[in-house]
Amino acid sequence: QVQLVESGGGLVQAGGSLRLSCAASGLLFKLNTMGWYRQAPGKQRELVASITIGGGITRYADSVKGRFTISRDNAKNTVYLQMNSLKPEDTAVYYCNKYSPDWDTALRPGSWGQGTQVTVSS
Repeated sequence: QVQLVESGGGLVQAGGSLRLSCAASGLLFKLNTMGWYRQAPGKQRELVASITIGGGITRYADSVKGRFTISRDNAKNTVYLQMNSLKPEDTAVYYCNKYSPDWDTALRPGSWGQGTQVTVSS
């Protein structure tokens, strides 16, 4: 079972930057495309970005394209999310987890970490 620990969140003004980290345990990290997700109050969890095993292919939600960058360090079992030009609508709890096209049904509720809170003030 992969355990996930997210960190790096905080309170930032609009236009600011944060870098999130996710430390993962287990061999599964090295064998999976990874994703960053977020859940705002009263909304469903959504995919923000994903990165393939070797890091060669990254994809982003339209709402964050050009502002966020996902990366991974397989030697450290860590995936990162650099967030620039933050907006109030980016406020959410951010999570990392494995990614697959059916992630919203495939990922078990118990597979998620505690997440890290990002709050962007206007």
